[in-house]
Amino acid sequence: MGSEKFPTPVADLCDANASLILAGELRILEPVFQPYGQCRSFSGRVVTMRVLEHNAGLRALLETPGEGRVLVLDGGGSKRCALIGGTLAEVARGSGWAGAVVNGCVRDVDDVNGCAISVRALASNPRKPGKSGATEMHVDVDVGGAVVRDGEWLYADSDGIIVCDREIYG
Repeated sequence: MGSEKFPTPVADLCDANASLILAGELRILEPVFQPYGQCRSFSGRVVTMRVLEHNAGLRALLETPGEGRVLVLDGGGSKRCALIGGTLAEVARGSGWAGAVVNGCVRDVDDVNGCAISVRALASNPRKPGKSGATEMHVDVDVGGAVVRDGEWLYADSDGIIVCDREIYG
């Protein structure tokens, strides 16, 4: 699927999979994320990472082949600094990542908006992140009021962001 517009809008995916919503297998993230980047819709398999006010290890991850995956970066909802900026957005795009959902902030907004990728974040903040700290990979994260697990599928467009334990269709 990757960063191109997937054929079925998120609203239609929800309609077609209402039983998965009721069962808690398809979760809708709260509408708190702002869109950045040129792509308005994206989908892919989730890779999770948890940090707090630093982005240690993030560049190395984004330099690996993205293969259309989506990074869900849990920064604990902190708005005290940015976690991703224009350089990392471009690294992710160049490595084939479909996009990122950041439970935190971005910076270099004009650069990110000029990049052919999609980043969803809580807000922007010009302060750069720290470069060291605890980093947890491939862990369950609580983002946007929903638990997101490594390996799940994420779908995002202008209507919102949903995650499911399996790939879904409309």
